[in-house]
Amino acid sequence: MAVAIRDRMETLSSGWRKRGIELAIGIGIASGHATLGRIGFEGRFDYAAIGTVTILASRLSAAAKAGEILINQRLHAAAEQSVRAVPTEPLTLKGFGRPVNAWNVVDVAD
Repeated sequence: MAVAIRDRMETLSSGWRKRGIELAIGIGIASGHATLGRIGFEGRFDYAAIGTVTILASRLSAAAKAGEILINQRLHAAAEQSVRAVPTEPLTLKGFGRPVNAWNVVDVAD
């Protein structure tokens, strides 16, 4: 889905560029364990996912340049037969003590 979103965004952004507006998208996706559930208090509940994996996905998204889809090592291991991805330099991300290995998804595998 991320590849389809990126491809569609490229098509849409060319039309906006003609109007003088620059639009771009960078996507970050992480796979891992999270806590899911209803969070809040009486009268104000939300359903949310919390945990390190959600923070990692957010940080990967923030680090992704225009047109990049950055995925974490766990997701790459699970999806390497389905996507073509190239490793990036290890990323230094806020909140993580060590550099994070990431891959840039180039395309969906045949």
